[in-house]
Amino acid sequence: MAPMRTVWMLSATQALCMSGSFLFVLLGGIIGSGLAPSPALATLPVSVLILGLAASVLPAGALIRRYGRRAVFAASALLAAIGCAVAGLSIQAADFAGFCAAAFLLGANNAVVMQYRFAAIEYVESTRASRAIAIVMSGALAAAWLGPEIAVRAAKLVAGADYAGSFFAGSGLYLVAAVLLTRLAPSAVSLQAPVEAPRPLAVIAAQPDFRIAVLAALVSYAVMSFIMTATPISMHVVDGHGEVATARVIQSHLLAMYLPSLASGWIIARFGDRPVIAAGAVLMAACVAIAAFAGHGAMHYFWALVLLGVGWNFMFIAGTTLLTRTYRIHERIQAQTLNDFLVFGAQAAASLAAGAALATIGWRWLNLATLPAVAAVLAALALAGPGRRRAPAAD
Repeated sequence: MAPMRTVWMLSATQALCMSGSFLFVLLGGIIGSGLAPSPALATLPVSVLILGLAASVLPAGALIRRYGRRAVFAASALLAAIGCAVAGLSIQAADFAGFCAAAFLLGANNAVVMQYRFAAIEYVESTRASRAIAIVMSGALAAAWLGPEIAVRAAKLVAGADYAGSFFAGSGLYLVAAVLLTRLAPSAVSLQAPVEAPRPLAVIAAQPDFRIAVLAALVSYAVMSFIMTATPISMHVVDGHGEVATARVIQSHLLAMYLPSLASGWIIARFGDRPVIAAGAVLMAACVAIAAFAGHGAMHYFWALVLLGVGWNFMFIAGTTLLTRTYRIHERIQAQTLNDFLVFGAQAAASLAAGAALATIGWRWLNLATLPAVAAVLAALALAGPGRRRAPAAD
C-alpha cells in the first residue's frame, strides 16, 4: 500500500472508531442522568470512557511493541464493537454498571486509536509529519457528523429503550474498522533494527521541547474534556435546552475540533509548532470568557464550544508535532506511550471532576477553573524562548 494511501486509510478508520466515541460523549451524560443512582454520577460513564483510555495507554504500548500495530489496532476495534453492543444491551436492561463497563471498553480502544497519529508519521518523510498527523486527525471530521447523527436517527430503533439502537449501529462501524485495519502494511521504520541503545525515559523527558509538547497536549485535552463533559448536562438538564439543540452544539464542537486539521498541518509547517500552541491557548481562554460571562443561551454554548474545539486542535496537533522532534526512531514507542499516559491520565481526572464541579460550583466557575492550566502553557512557552526549526530527532 502506498504511503499516503496508508495515511488516508488510518484517517478513515479513525473516522469510524471516533464515531462511536462521539456517540458516547454526546449520550453518556444524558443516559447517565437517567440510570445513575445520584445526579453527581450522571457524567460517570463519560469519565469511565476516558478512564479506560488512560488505564489502557501503557498496556497498548506494550502490546504494540510485542505484536505490532496492525494486530493490536484490528483486535482493539473488534473489542470496541463488543463494547458498543454491551452499551445498547445495558440501556435495555437499565443497567448503569453495565453501561459504565461498556464505556471502559470503548475507552480502551481509544488508547489504541490515539496511536494512529504516530503510526501515520512512520509512512512519510519527516518534513510531512505535521501534515500526516493532521490528515489522520481530520478523519474525525466524518465522525463528528456521523456520531451525533447516529445518536439522533437511531435513538428509537429499539422500542422502550431510547438510544439502545444508536449503540447497536455504532457497533457495526467498529466492525468495519476492524476489517480495514487487517490490511495495514508495516512501515519501513518499524522494520529497522536499532543502531544504538535507547536513552532512558528520564533523559528524553528532561528535554524542554518534550515538556512543552506534553504540557500543551495535556492541557488541551484536560480543559477540553472538563468543559465538554459538563456541557450536555448544563445545557439539557440545568438550562433546559432540547436534545436536538444540545446535540447540535456538541456536533459543532466536534467539527471545530477536527475541521482545522485540513489546514493546521500547513499552519504548523509555516509558522512553527510553538506559535500555534500559543494561539490554541488564547482561543481556549476566549472560550472560557464566553462561557463564564456571556450567558446561557444556545448560541453562547455554541460559540464557546467552537472556540474550545479550535483551541484544542491547534494545541494538540502542534504539541504532537513538537513531540516528534524529541525522540529517535527506536525510542518512539516508549516516548509516545509516556506522552499519552500523562495526557490522557490528566484528561481522565478532568472528566471525573466535571460532573461534581458542575453540581457544586456551577457552569461559570467550572470554566474559570481552567484558566490557570491555560496560563501555564503560555508561561512555559514564554520561559522557554523561541524554538529552533529542525528535523525530528527520529531522523
